[in-house]
Amino acid sequence: MPAGVVGILGPLREACVTMLAAVITLVCALAIQPSPGPAVLAVVLCLSLSRSQLDRDSRGRIEAAIALPIVGLVAVGVGVLLHRAPWLGAIVFISGMFLSIWLRRFGPMARRAGSLIALPFVALLTTPYIPAPPDSPVPAALIPVIIALLALLWVSTLHAFARRLRFLPPPEHAFGPAPSVLRGGSSLRPIASTRMAIQMAVALAVSFVIGYVFFAERWSWIVLTAFIVLSGNRGRLDVAYKSALRVLGAAAGTLVALWFSIHVGGHDAMTAVLILGAIFLGVWLRPLGYAWWAFFVTVALALLQGFAGSSAPAILWPRLEEILIGAFIGVAVAWFLFPVRSTAALRKRIADALATLSDALDPTTAVRAHNDFIAAVAAVEQMAPAFRASRLVTWRLPVIQPADWVDALLACRDPAIALIEKNETPGTVRRAVGAARKSMREPREILPALKQLQGSLAERLALAGDGAD
Repeated sequence: MPAGVVGILGPLREACVTMLAAVITLVCALAIQPSPGPAVLAVVLCLSLSRSQLDRDSRGRIEAAIALPIVGLVAVGVGVLLHRAPWLGAIVFISGMFLSIWLRRFGPMARRAGSLIALPFVALLTTPYIPAPPDSPVPAALIPVIIALLALLWVSTLHAFARRLRFLPPPEHAFGPAPSVLRGGSSLRPIASTRMAIQMAVALAVSFVIGYVFFAERWSWIVLTAFIVLSGNRGRLDVAYKSALRVLGAAAGTLVALWFSIHVGGHDAMTAVLILGAIFLGVWLRPLGYAWWAFFVTVALALLQGFAGSSAPAILWPRLEEILIGAFIGVAVAWFLFPVRSTAALRKRIADALATLSDALDPTTAVRAHNDFIAAVAAVEQMAPAFRASRLVTWRLPVIQPADWVDALLACRDPAIALIEKNETPGTVRRAVGAARKSMREPREILPALKQLQGSLAERLALAGDGAD
């Protein structure tokens, strides 16, 4: 099957399973309390759990089942503070998000805890505040906890069932050692996780201040945008690229949402179907480009305003303005506060990939496997979109194009895996790997060294094929 088709079908299958879990959880939420607030929370948590991959192993599910009710109750308290004591709620919110990122420095267990802490806080920003009916049979404080556990149940169950049927591939270890920290300590001071936590805290603080002072009724969009563009920060270029995609996607989504709001009007059933359809398309196409996610989520949230009692046309253009402000805050903080050069981060990830390849080709290694190399190359590939966008803009300029490094490394992946599987350790290839590792010190030498490695791998693989004949 062509690679392009596989690249579309994989996310499509994941989106189908995720949306099925979201719809079932939504129905359960409506049965508990028939109001829009819990329904929206059900969908948000299912989407977040699916992306966080907390359900991918038994340990993660147990930890999530224990921690989610506690964190959910805390989030309920923070949500109440944000509406009744906004400044105090903002301080608690910022502290929670800082902690969720700062904990990453302590290893896989701490990263799990950080993901669990962040989950309901993000839901607070994406779920509009819709008061619960006064005659609800379930205490209001328990509803988010119940919905969180239901979301975990259905996401885990359906993903496990889909993997058993081979509809989805086997789970990846989302909380294993990060490729960027496998080889020695970071030269950054403070270290990367601390920098990211400080950047996030400062950006959120600035966003809350600007939002509360100038946009009292719609502050969450500024905060949400600043959070999104700084999440998973891989350097300044990555933040700028993500900001541009969010603004462009939101702008296009605003135009479409205005059209829908005029032609769909108050048809609740049709509006609900359109919202779920927009979310499904966003989940499916997100791996192909973040702008798609921004586009479809803007459409969905704009349509949701009809359930919240707001007029979509009246808020969409101001919302786009708030998205611009949040994106600017995120870029400014990433650029000037403990900045991380994206090129340096990319070189570190390429160096890690080459180190894992060197280990896999080492004759003294008893058991040689390509899993670590594949994971390290995937970490490099995550940074490719921003550099490829930069190459499109600057291709006429006489500058080094780091996107070419990524392309050269990706060209080495398949032949390297084939040699590892053949259990071969050719000296010419190992010397080429060593030369490529040394080239990481000088940017101008990186591309020639990677191309030399690519040629060595292809030549050795061809010789191995001739020998087999």
